[in-house]
Amino acid sequence: MSAHILSFPTTLTPPPPMPIAGHALFVDLDGTLAPFADRPDGVKADARRTAILTRLGVLFEHRLAVVSGRSLSDLTFLTGGVVVAAAGVHGLQRRTAWGDEIAFRSDPRLSDALTIFNALAKAQKGLLVEDKGVSVALHYRLAPGARDAVRDAAQRLEASSDLLLQDGDHVVELRTAGPNKGDAVTAFLGEAPFSGARPIFVGDDVTDEDGFKAAVEAGGFGVLVGAPRGTAARYRLNDVDAVLDWLETAGEADA
Repeated sequence: MSAHILSFPTTLTPPPPMPIAGHALFVDLDGTLAPFADRPDGVKADARRTAILTRLGVLFEHRLAVVSGRSLSDLTFLTGGVVVAAAGVHGLQRRTAWGDEIAFRSDPRLSDALTIFNALAKAQKGLLVEDKGVSVALHYRLAPGARDAVRDAAQRLEASSDLLLQDGDHVVELRTAGPNKGDAVTAFLGEAPFSGARPIFVGDDVTDEDGFKAAVEAGGFGVLVGAPRGTAARYRLNDVDAVLDWLETAGEADA
């Protein structure tokens, strides 16, 4: 039976105390380490989050990476600069534990998507466009009634190009074809200091399913954050506060 068969939601329990030895930790940001905000720039650096990540980096001997839809520059700011290894824009940008950055060249059709998304945002109050270079996102959290129109426009753009459509929490995103979050995890696991470690992936979004699957394939597990759903994750936590509480206790069982 495939390791990717989705778990029935009600079977998911909170994770046990976090294993440290022989493991690596990969964690999403929005909806996982930080609560969602009405605007992407509404999420700010946070002292508690920075302290937790600083401690985890020491415990895991730098086998720690943030894997997010955010750009690498956003991730650096929002983590207080304490996590070097990171994957941004769902895997299209990556920074190794040694600080080397790898990024894919932007698909030229993104300019068309950006033009159309900007036109939609001009016509509908509350829509917000986010240009990440290798992807462009249209946020409708402040205009939930525009969801169908936003998704229809994004689907049409995907169908007429090589761009990939990713749905998120009150956002659609068209991105350059290339690595996903699971591919980023696999790439990290092929490099020091991650090589040979069993991965733990923590995330909330459907885009994090690729990370869960990569973790399972490498002998680790995933932790879903948020409401129950079919998932490749083995465990579940209710919300960001539950994630931070769990991360804060990492290593206590070994003390």
